[in-house]
Amino acid sequence: MSEIPEFLNRGGPALWAIAALSVLTLALILWKLWRLVRHGVWRRRQVEIALSHWVAGQPTQAMSELSLGTRSLRAHVLLNTMQARMSLGDEEAREETARHARAAVLQTREGLRALELIVTIAPLLGLLGTVLGMIDAFQALQATGNRAEASALAGGIWEALLTTAAGMGVAIPASIALTAFDGVAEALGHDLEDLAAQVFTAPVARAQSAGLDAA
Repeated sequence: MSEIPEFLNRGGPALWAIAALSVLTLALILWKLWRLVRHGVWRRRQVEIALSHWVAGQPTQAMSELSLGTRSLRAHVLLNTMQARMSLGDEEAREETARHARAAVLQTREGLRALELIVTIAPLLGLLGTVLGMIDAFQALQATGNRAEASALAGGIWEALLTTAAGMGVAIPASIALTAFDGVAEALGHDLEDLAAQVFTAPVARAQSAGLDAA
């Protein structure tokens, strides 16, 4: 284990900062995966069963299905959409649906700003460490004058370049995770729009709307 601090000391404070960012990045990715699984962003069976009941003109069964067990974000938004559709007018129901859908998408985007910040600053920290290391290397070269050995200079340069490589090594997986999580949030948003459209265009929805308008 003593090799790790020795390796980090070669890159100076910038490499230590990048190492801390790498730990934070891993923690954020694992936390985000746990949150997405907990929110059930990849679960669709419950909403598909509920929608089949709704389209068949069985709103009570549809809402009962969505009330069972641990609800995913889709199930939560769909249940609120059905309840709003049954009790409110068309415009009010659509506004209520949009509000719940926005809240659901925001939940899937939690933590992404932190990953975005890491993607931005990790390469910059690496570049800063390299620049500072190169300054030290050339100062040492100036101090030794003609007595400087090429191997010693090369050693100082590659140690300075460690921080650039480390910064990229943190930024690349963070960028991949950020893109993947952002894609999940975007896909969920489109899916919620599709689910809401199916609720509003189903025969039971049109009948309910007619009843509300007549009242």
